[in-house]
Amino acid sequence: MTDNNQFHQITQPAPDEPQPQTVVCAEDVVRSVQADFAERQRMRRPYELSWQLNMNFTMGNQYCAVSPRGAIEQEDKYFFWQEKQVFNHIATIVDTRVSRLNRVRPRPVARPFSVSESDINAAKLSTKILNSVSDKLHLSELIGRATVWSEVCGTAFYKVSWDPDRQDVQLSVCSPFEIYPDSNVTPTLEECASVIHAKVYSAQDVKDTWGADLAGETVKVYAIDGAQSVGGMGYNSVVPSIVQEGKKDQVLVIERYTKPTQQYPNGKLEIVAGDRLLYMGELPYMLGEDNTFCYPFVRQVALEQAGCFWGTSMVERCIPIQRAYNAVKNRKHEFLNRLSMGVLMVEDGSVDTDSLQEEGLSPGKILVYRQGSAKPQLMDSGDVPNDFTYEEEQLLKEFVTVSGVSEFARNSTTPTQVTSGVALQLIAEQDDIRLSCSVDSIRNCIKRISQYVLRLYRQFVSAPKLMRYADGQNSAEVFYFTGSNIGADDIVFETENELSDSLATRRSMIFDLLKAGVLSDGNGKMSAATKSKVLSLMGFGNWEAAQDVAQMHLARAERENVDIDHAEVLPVDDHDIHIEEHTRFVVGRDIDGQSKQYRNKVLDHIAAHRAMQAAQQAPKIHQGE
Repeated sequence: MTDNNQFHQITQPAPDEPQPQTVVCAEDVVRSVQADFAERQRMRRPYELSWQLNMNFTMGNQYCAVSPRGAIEQEDKYFFWQEKQVFNHIATIVDTRVSRLNRVRPRPVARPFSVSESDINAAKLSTKILNSVSDKLHLSELIGRATVWSEVCGTAFYKVSWDPDRQDVQLSVCSPFEIYPDSNVTPTLEECASVIHAKVYSAQDVKDTWGADLAGETVKVYAIDGAQSVGGMGYNSVVPSIVQEGKKDQVLVIERYTKPTQQYPNGKLEIVAGDRLLYMGELPYMLGEDNTFCYPFVRQVALEQAGCFWGTSMVERCIPIQRAYNAVKNRKHEFLNRLSMGVLMVEDGSVDTDSLQEEGLSPGKILVYRQGSAKPQLMDSGDVPNDFTYEEEQLLKEFVTVSGVSEFARNSTTPTQVTSGVALQLIAEQDDIRLSCSVDSIRNCIKRISQYVLRLYRQFVSAPKLMRYADGQNSAEVFYFTGSNIGADDIVFETENELSDSLATRRSMIFDLLKAGVLSDGNGKMSAATKSKVLSLMGFGNWEAAQDVAQMHLARAERENVDIDHAEVLPVDDHDIHIEEHTRFVVGRDIDGQSKQYRNKVLDHIAAHRAMQAAQQAPKIHQGE
């Protein structure tokens, strides 16, 4: 923690001769950060207006626009009888895309650096850590929250940091309103020279986190308001909208991250709140390759924009279609109102127009008109033009074309002219193709988050740390590790495409492999270990008691591989499973001076299994004779 009156010395390293130290005043740093933040706010203003407009349209406030003054303004009715209804197709498109993207949860697996046993064990440990952290941090829920932001606004961010109080990794989702790059045309986060994270905290949170006792003030934040009214002739309804409102007793904390340069080889972090400098120093986390310092943020986009830091949203593309669709539907309803209610023509002075305007032509009404005047009559409004229906159908097709979400995916109904199963499968594959950009972004984020988590543990965990790992098969394991045990942070995924690799398709593929005999031996039989793995892949886990025992034997054999000196051959062992697992361990192990001795112990253990298996099978052979 630093005080506002303290000075910080920043030294430029020189290989040959010492250089004079540069003394930086805290007040100058505060003014520099605040001026930089104000300039970035001005540069990012057009993007913020676009995000606000997208959020309004998604929630149903679709009679608003960006005014020339640079603000979101509402559109009013021109006439009292004007229809101003909202027929929100954007919300269903966003819901469908988010629902399909929420299926993208690949399981990260650490890949060993080599085939040596130490690297393989380090990779297994890293995979267990990632599985444990995923459950502890509720990673799936955080990814779903970030996906909503990216689908509506185009961009979302994750912040991976270390909590010194809990001595553990923490992960949070940052909306695009919190991140300010140094340039909006920088294509990636890593290429930005600096990044600002501005977030509003309560005064008490600032005191607890940074130890600074600051007076809270009223800060403008974005909030949801339900004051905008829509409706038609004679009725109104309220829809939510995004507005700015003041939040009391808050403090705006500005964190400016500067990437490593020649002057600052470990980067720089400056944290400012109000007129106080809360922290100044090098970047805290070695999250880059080869233990280098980098930003603790991960960027997720819905669709990439060429030469732009911010991604684009499908909502932005659908807004013109939504405006046109609302206009067509409302004009059509106005036409129907004229047909159903009628437009009455009366001669001037022949009837009491005030009474007629208030009461209308109710059933059984006695209409009195002046004697000798023309008889009141309804104007012939004609029929609803077919152009309305044609334009409505074309706009619905444009929703599908622009959004990439077909009626098959959005409404769960098959097209009327499509009855072939192959054709339906092609439609589903086309929907997946249109989502591939968003899917790749989510997968890259999960991979980057997994790498950052392992690197944070490797940097900060010096004493043994206890973690719990659940394998999803009704069993759990408790293990210890230190940062030095984490030697693998090369992350791969078990599946290539989670949209197409569903549980049903996986089961179908396994059944095809079983029919083809690929999973059986030369005699057409399947080992108990293979049966257990097949059931796990099919999603049944330990489905039967027999498979529970097989899984236990497999786990015991794996433990014996790690500690062969204390391994013991028991009469109740399933020798086939143990021999297969120990043989896999021997074949996949590098041979050097020490490991050769260990391998011989494993071979002796395998021989003991074979001898006991032969002894147990001998009485059965004699009985058969």
